[in-house]
Amino acid sequence: MAPMPDPDAAASPWPGIDPDDLPDGLVVADERGLVICFNAAASRITAVPGDEAVGRPLDQALPLEDLKGHRWWALTDPYGGLATRRGQPERNLLLPGGREVLVSARYVRAHPTGPVRRVVVTLRGTEARRRTERSHAELIATVAHELRSPLTSVKGFTATLLDKWERFTDDQKRLMLETVDADAGRIKRLIAELLDISRIDSGRLEVRRQPVDIAAAVGRHVHAHTTGGQSPDRFFVRVHPDLPELWADPDKIDQILGNLLENAVRHGEGTVTIEVAPTTATTDGEKGTEVTVSDEGPGIPEESMGRVFTRFWRGSKRGGTGLGLYIVKGVVEAHGGTITVGRGPRGGAEFRFILPVGTPAHLL
Repeated sequence: MAPMPDPDAAASPWPGIDPDDLPDGLVVADERGLVICFNAAASRITAVPGDEAVGRPLDQALPLEDLKGHRWWALTDPYGGLATRRGQPERNLLLPGGREVLVSARYVRAHPTGPVRRVVVTLRGTEARRRTERSHAELIATVAHELRSPLTSVKGFTATLLDKWERFTDDQKRLMLETVDADAGRIKRLIAELLDISRIDSGRLEVRRQPVDIAAAVGRHVHAHTTGGQSPDRFFVRVHPDLPELWADPDKIDQILGNLLENAVRHGEGTVTIEVAPTTATTDGEKGTEVTVSDEGPGIPEESMGRVFTRFWRGSKRGGTGLGLYIVKGVVEAHGGTITVGRGPRGGAEFRFILPVGTPAHLL
């Protein structure tokens, strides 16, 4: 609903802007407390038609209560009270019927301590915040579940060893301690994942660049899998000549390769192919390195392609936190690179990431 004409209002500095074009609800009341603007988004959020709200007192057109059931306009009293108040910060309030809405208000005065000439209110739905809260709740539940098993094991074995140390042979003690060590490593990795997610979400993931031999890094990860029991025939590595010198964070590169190879081994089948090749990283012609990891398994269903890099996505087999690929994407993008997923030449999943060479300016 467009605002009613107001002879006292100055000409808009943005001619042609309609309040109905705004994505958030906008409600404006004049110096008498009567609504002069109630845009389309406000009508959608409150279920009150704009033509019914305009001209009514603000507390009637927009009856709001706080979470304790108190009438908000009576509590805040925008037209009375201290003349130095400038508005109200965003908070959760209730519409009639109990629906939550995010509300903030600004008091417009002719001069800092003058009477209120306008009360400008913005309204937003709580759906986005609820989604964020659900995501955080899922993260907490996932972490709690993943921590319970190794912590139970660590607690159980250490308590048993302390209580009955003399009853076990050296081989039995070694087996128990190896299990404790493996579970402690699992807890350490989970905590590292949580810290990475926090840094990615806040944009604070640091990249410490130095020269990286990515072909050697691939070789180390393949060797780790073969010494861990995988057949050497399970992996095929192809490294193209004339790779550009890559400046990247070696620990982060290991994290990317470790997650992608673990994903291919755990969820894929057949031969896991890792290809490293030079490429053009950006549209401006900057050199880069392209790494492709593919397998011969069933692949990822088309309907799941768009969710692969989201939190808690897991393949067809259960296991893991579902956070690895989300972290991989964040790490690649922190390097200024890109990562994609698709179907490989032999039907399995194919992950391809491209990193710009990232050469420091003083070496150019």
